[in-house]
Amino acid sequence: MYQPNFTISNNLLTYIASIEAARAVIDLSPLVPAYEAKFREDALSNAIHFGTKIEGNELSQEQAQQVVRLQNVVDTREVMKQTGIMARERDIQEVINYRNVIAWIDAQQEIKTAQVFTESTLKTLHRLTVKGLIDDSLTGQYRDKQVIVESAAKGGVVFRPPVSVEVPYLIEDLFTWGNSQKAKLVHPIFRAGIIHYQLAYIHPFIEGNGRTARGMATLLLYSLGYNFKRFFSLEQYFDSDVEVYYNSLLSVQQSPKADLTFWLEYFCYGVALEIDKIQRQVGKLSKDLKLKKQLGKQIALSERQIVLLELFQQQDEVTSDDAQNVLPNISVDTVLRDIKDLIAKGVIEKRGITKGVRYRLVE
Repeated sequence: MYQPNFTISNNLLTYIASIEAARAVIDLSPLVPAYEAKFREDALSNAIHFGTKIEGNELSQEQAQQVVRLQNVVDTREVMKQTGIMARERDIQEVINYRNVIAWIDAQQEIKTAQVFTESTLKTLHRLTVKGLIDDSLTGQYRDKQVIVESAAKGGVVFRPPVSVEVPYLIEDLFTWGNSQKAKLVHPIFRAGIIHYQLAYIHPFIEGNGRTARGMATLLLYSLGYNFKRFFSLEQYFDSDVEVYYNSLLSVQQSPKADLTFWLEYFCYGVALEIDKIQRQVGKLSKDLKLKKQLGKQIALSERQIVLLELFQQQDEVTSDDAQNVLPNISVDTVLRDIKDLIAKGVIEKRGITKGVRYRLVE
């Protein structure tokens, strides 16, 4: 049976601790439905655009968003007609397909892990990923020939996967491990990273392996309770430096005994980075909503006061020097007038006297 080889490094412990702390904030933060919908829409847009861009898709993010919004339109020519986008039909089809992949994953997340982590699921994800891109007879079917992996950014061979005859056995081993008691003792983020790597390594299909591997890893996270309200996607992180992404995957085969530690550090750092962004957005929004509720109305703030308010949201207490630091080109007298106005509006309060003066958000 397949058995992943990795070490729980200090970096991995740090990243997991950060992820768990952010997860608690996100799950417990009260958000109005409109903001939740906006966060999910942004995450969906990023996942689809960057998830296909990694593979060489040439649509801009704005064009991809236009395609995604046409939820009930699946014909590429009709999409081009309604959006006015002039592009390769293949690029549009890839975006439509990845939109359908994510929609399918969202519909499965309440199902138990053992029921979704199967070869049948893998083949379904592949069929959705490559619909209209390759011959129908090849969708959801393991490859029967040798393939190579080329860099979408620079070209050239970066990886030669196992020979095709080994694919069914390697996949069977992977799913046997994934549903074993040993796997259940591995943290869900590690498990998702392992599945992502191993599917990319096996490269079971003629085409669409990267998107299918990322889709299966996402589905696994969701089924294990790590969907983070569907506010995040990893695709933008992977696409930010495609060469590092590929090198991190390749590091496993280049290391003694296929050590996954470096790849998992890369993967977990990406999760921690993206979740921290969402945590900060959610935290800021929650404070904004709380402030509005306390004041009972919207208040008019100048651009300088908005900068100051962001500082107050980051720190429990703020000094006049702190305020001056975030507004370096504004006179001290003007900054103090802005602070005095915020006090008058009931946004902040003053603590202490003379040199010991501190300001803080009204509780």
